[in-house]
Amino acid sequence: MARTERHPLQALANYLPDSCFDDVVFYLQKYSVHLTVTQARSSILGDYRNAYQGKNHRISINSNLNKYSFLITLLHEFAHGCVYETHKHSVAPHGREWKNTYGELLSVFLQKEIFPADISIALRDSLHNPGASSCAEEGLMRVLRKYDNRPLNILHVEELRLNDLFVTREGRVFQRGEKRRTRYYCTEVKTQKVYLFNALYEVKRLEVTG
Repeated sequence: MARTERHPLQALANYLPDSCFDDVVFYLQKYSVHLTVTQARSSILGDYRNAYQGKNHRISINSNLNKYSFLITLLHEFAHGCVYETHKHSVAPHGREWKNTYGELLSVFLQKEIFPADISIALRDSLHNPGASSCAEEGLMRVLRKYDNRPLNILHVEELRLNDLFVTREGRVFQRGEKRRTRYYCTEVKTQKVYLFNALYEVKRLEVTG
């Protein structure tokens, strides 16, 4: 389980783009949200848990996100809290109500010109049908990744050559295969099982010598 760290509100500014701290704090306080910044999780960027038995709404966001990804993920989770306040569990988690609410939140921050032009364009495109996760919106994710402080030895699967060997975060070794539609078919060396990888999944190329 990832370790978590609770941050005083002022420390939150370190994770956010300039000029949006006051607006974020407004929503945190308005909806009584307990925000936790956690270590990186490979499967999710953020998480929401609804208020219950007198406890506040709870949101956790990965600490390794760049500032724009952090804000967008936070707004994604805020939208869940807003929808819960009105509908409780009577609507789908990423249904029409959530999409409308998330779109309204994004529009507020887009009007403040917080994001660089390329991110703003990608966000406006995503407003037509926002995904259940920003990870699922490849166009948006591709733009956001440009602002990551990525180590030089870390590559996206799409940057590897055919048949290159690579290591995942968990230490598993794969061989990159062909791309089919939006995913890459990669074979795990140890088990010879085939897995599908997102083009933007981060891995380390395994250099073969001798």
